[in-house]
Formats: sequence, C-alpha cells, structure tokens
Amino acid sequence: MYQVTKAIKKVSPVCKNGLKSTSLYINTNSKMSIRNYANANPSNIASTTFANTPMGVFADQLFLQPINPATIRPITDLKIDTKSSLKKKFDRAFLKKDEWKNVPLEEKKNMIVKFRDLLIANTDKMSKDLTEETGKPISQAKNEVLAVIDRIEFFLNNVEKVLAEQIVRTTDKFQEKLVKEPLGIIANISAWNYPIFIGLNVIIPALLTGNCVLYKPSEFSSMTGLNIAEFLYEAGVPREAFQVVLGKSVISQSLLNLPIDGVFFTGSHATGQKISQTLAGRMVKTQLELGGKDAVYVHSSADLKTAIASIADGAMYNSGQSCCSVERIYVDKSIYNSFIDDLVEVIKRFKFSFDPMNPKTYFGPLTRGMPQVEHLQRLIGSALKRGAILELGGNILDNAPGYFFAPTVISNVHHGMDIQREELFGPVVTIQAVSGPAEAALLMNDTPFGLTGSVYSQDPHVANYIAEKSNTGTVYWNSCDRVSPYLPWSGRGYSGIGTTLGMEGIECFTKPKALHLFGPTLGYFGEAKNSDIVPTKPAHLVEVLANKQKEKIEYQDSIESPLAPIYNFDTMDLGYPIENDALFAPNDQNDSEEFVRSALESGTIRKITNKKDYVPVSSVKVEDD
Repeated sequence: MYQVTKAIKKVSPVCKNGLKSTSLYINTNSKMSIRNYANANPSNIASTTFANTPMGVFADQLFLQPINPATIRPITDLKIDTKSSLKKKFDRAFLKKDEWKNVPLEEKKNMIVKFRDLLIANTDKMSKDLTEETGKPISQAKNEVLAVIDRIEFFLNNVEKVLAEQIVRTTDKFQEKLVKEPLGIIANISAWNYPIFIGLNVIIPALLTGNCVLYKPSEFSSMTGLNIAEFLYEAGVPREAFQVVLGKSVISQSLLNLPIDGVFFTGSHATGQKISQTLAGRMVKTQLELGGKDAVYVHSSADLKTAIASIADGAMYNSGQSCCSVERIYVDKSIYNSFIDDLVEVIKRFKFSFDPMNPKTYFGPLTRGMPQVEHLQRLIGSALKRGAILELGGNILDNAPGYFFAPTVISNVHHGMDIQREELFGPVVTIQAVSGPAEAALLMNDTPFGLTGSVYSQDPHVANYIAEKSNTGTVYWNSCDRVSPYLPWSGRGYSGIGTTLGMEGIECFTKPKALHLFGPTLGYFGEAKNSDIVPTKPAHLVEVLANKQKEKIEYQDSIESPLAPIYNFDTMDLGYPIENDALFAPNDQNDSEEFVRSALESGTIRKITNKKDYVPVSSVKVEDD
C-alpha cells in the first residue's frame, strides 16, 4: 500500500457553476493511505522482487524494467549501459566520425528516405510500443508517428541549403568563402512525452549534417528509442554513426563526462540546469529545450465556441503532458463565468477509459506515475486552501488500474499560489479573470518560463498587442499547442536555450569555417563578384576613402615625415628549451612527419604544453596503467 505523510480528504461541495465536483484539502495532522495498488511503486520504472535481494541491487544497475502506467505491470527487461559499454560506444563513434562526415549528402538523404518509409510501414508497431510504455492513447501515438513525416521531409528538403558553400566575395586577388562542418559527436538526451517528435527533431538533422549521435532516450520511452535505432540501421545508417544509450540519469551523467562535441537535451528545467552546470567551462555546444508555463488570453471579442474547443484540447491532449500544454487561462471579466461553464462541459465530453489501446480513448495515465500524481495533488491542495475553486476533477480516479488523474479545472486563482507559478505537466488547467489585454499581458509574463503564449480575439489590434508583449519563443493567435517544422522552436528563461526545427534547427548541428583564399595569379578565381551580404558603398563614401588612401601613400613616401628610425633586426638567440635537439638536426629522416609522429608516440620526445620548467624526458617516470 502506498503511503503519504499528508492525507487527502475528499468532500463534495457545490461549485460556483452548480456542478458537484470532487474537491480535496491537505490535513497535515494525520497519515492515511490514498490508494491501494497491487504493485504500487514510487515511480513508473519498477524493479522485480529479485531487485530486493543483495544480488538484485547489482542487477538493477544492469537492467531496466519499464512499467505500463495504465496497468502498473512490467513490460520487459532491457539491458542498460555501464560506463565501460558507454566508453566503447563513444570510441566507435570517434573512429567513425570522419568517415561518416565524408559520406556524400545524397547517400545520407537516401538512408533517411528509407527510414521514413520504414516508419510509415511500421506505424502500428511504433504506436503500440509507445502506448504500452508511456500510456499515450493509441490514436495520439499514431498521430505522432505519422505527423513526424512532415518534419523529416522538411529536413530532407532543406539540409542542402544549409550545407551549401557560400562564396561571399571574389576579387582579382582573393576569394572569401564560408563552409559548414558537422559538430562531431553529439549527445542527444531525449524526453518521454513525445519521444518520436523530440528524438527525431535532433537525430535526423544531426545525421544529415554529418554528425555521429549517441542517443539516450528517456527511461520511460526506451522501447521507442530502440525501435528508432532498428529502423535507422535497416535503412543503412552505420551502427557506429548512431548508437542508443540505455539507462537512468546515472548513465546520462556519464555521457556528459565524455569528450563530446555537442549536447541536445529535452526535459525539465531542473535537469537542464544541472546539465548546464556540468558542462560549464567546457565550451561544448549546448541546447536545452525545457519546460513551460504556457498561458492563453481570451478577449471578449473572441469566438468563444471555437476558442474553448481549441483551448480544451490544448490543455488536455496527451493528458497535459506537453511542454506547450495550456496551463493558465486569463479571461476578460465580462465573459469569465460563461467561459468556465462552457470549458468544463467541453472537457467532460472527452472520452475517458482505462484502456489507452482503445482508439476512442482521449485521456491516458500519467507516464511518470506516483511522483507526478503527488506533484499535482500538492499544487491543487495548496491552491484550494488559498481560495481557489475546483470546477472539475482534482485527484486520481478511484478503482483505476493505473496512474489515471481526472481532468481538472480550477478557477478563482491568483499569482500568490504555487499552481500559477510551477509547471504542472498533467491534465490540469487554471482560469483567472482579468480586466483587459494590459493586465493579461502582465500576468502572462509573470513567470520565469517563456515557451509559448496565445491570444484568442477577433480584434487584430488586441492580438498584435499580446504578441508584441509576450516574452516567449512562440506566440499563437486563435490557436495553441502546435508546432510547425518550418518555424524555429525555442524558449526563453527557464524554457531553455537554443533552437530545434526551422532552418535554425538544421544549422545548429554545424559549425562555420571561414576561408580566406589568395590565388597564385591574378584572376585565379574568375570574375569579380560580391554576394548579397557585401554592401555597395555610396559614391561619396568611395570618393572619401580613395582620397584618404591617397593621403596615406603620400605621407609614407614623404622624406620629411617625422618618423622614428627604422631598424632591421638580426636573428636572436633566446634560448628557448627544445627537447631532444638531435631530432631537429639536418637529417632527411628527421624531417619526415612519420618519424616525428613515431617519436612522440614512443615517448622519445615530448611536446612542451605549458610554461613549467623544462624536465628532460629521461627523468619522467612512466607508470603502468
């Protein structure tokens, strides 16, 4: 039996709109169970009975046992990575990276096209495994598999534009050119709520731009991660270029400690902050796609029927387990009461069953299990103690076989409540009345998160005002909770740094190299030409600069110039230490690169890598590993 130190007592008050709803409050003076689970665990990654034995403690470090959150039953055992196996995977990627970088782009694109087709052909398998391990309703799982095809197509059609060489400027003497190169080996630590979307947002552009990928799926979606790998290999992607790393947070930490060239993480702000701290000072390309506290403003001019249908889906889809799910709604006072009544009625019409495999099911369980249940209970209970009104739901469902939380609507909230400040990540939404657009914009921005903001209004001036004031990476007008592959997806503040999707979501996997090329003869690079980024100087500026150049030449040629005497310096012996002077004797053998490389590897000579006092090689003690 799962125990909590704070009891949840249920009462059934008559709500503001006349509906009876299950409410709750926290009694800090008692202890009682809130749920009887046959196999209750403090998380959704459980261990077998064997894990409770001394040998099981060791086995738990080698195997992962995902649990179906709809039934709380084990699905399978997955062997996880150790530091040793992870190091071997990194070494394989390191030895492969130059070869993979040089594979022609067309060959890489053909592999991804085959992968795309395999996804489509195996939609049922991908969807079933995704539903089983995360609890996502099967219809929504299929939507995720099929909708990712548009993203893959975007990457395929635009990667060539990003990687194309850019000739910036050509003159009769030189040429300036910009090329893009892959980062190298990247770590992709991904999320469980949309593992196909989020994983492939990184995997596809990273591979196409020539990077090797170490992909760490969430422990809650490891089966989906393995499916992605299987189809990539079948499509022809080398096993060394893409490798799956399985395990919990410990293996993620080990992954970060490797000499990787980039980290792309999607998850909570707390974990993102730890990753940022771990990588501080290492100058590693870091991209963090974190959480949100997404807000919607409903203006009195809005088409309420359309707006409510859109917002209800934006708040409850995938049981609210999305970084861009609607969590806060601000409504003009004149329509506040009717908006609440209508929103509750729309949400109550969504299909709820305890079987996510049923294609009619809309709500699934909470993937992370009891930790997420307790998080929502704490925020809801705290809000109700401070005067909030429960309009619908409010707790886990009685007699449910898994971690099913009732869709919840809470009104009469304010920003002194934790529920208005902390990310919910569940089927819970709050409603607050405002006096108009100015107050709505102020409250929408009263959060450290900055992912998305929405406005529903028939008045374009109101929409433009909210869009301009919104301190978020994405703004919606008469819509919410949507992502387009053609636009960058980015956050501000606690919502992260960096960009996925859009052209920026391809370019972020590359690093620029500037080439300054001076040919052996005049006109070597052909006709002189400037690209669009080189400005055309106004005629008067050209004349002024020409005159200044003429004055400079005349000044340098003047014998009366008050210049200091000019000296010609002879070679000076500064006595810098050189290890093994004999290496640099005039000898054909010593001039060969092969000889120098061999001498370095054997320890006959050493490079001087710092300014410490010179120590002869013969005095250095070499210890066995």
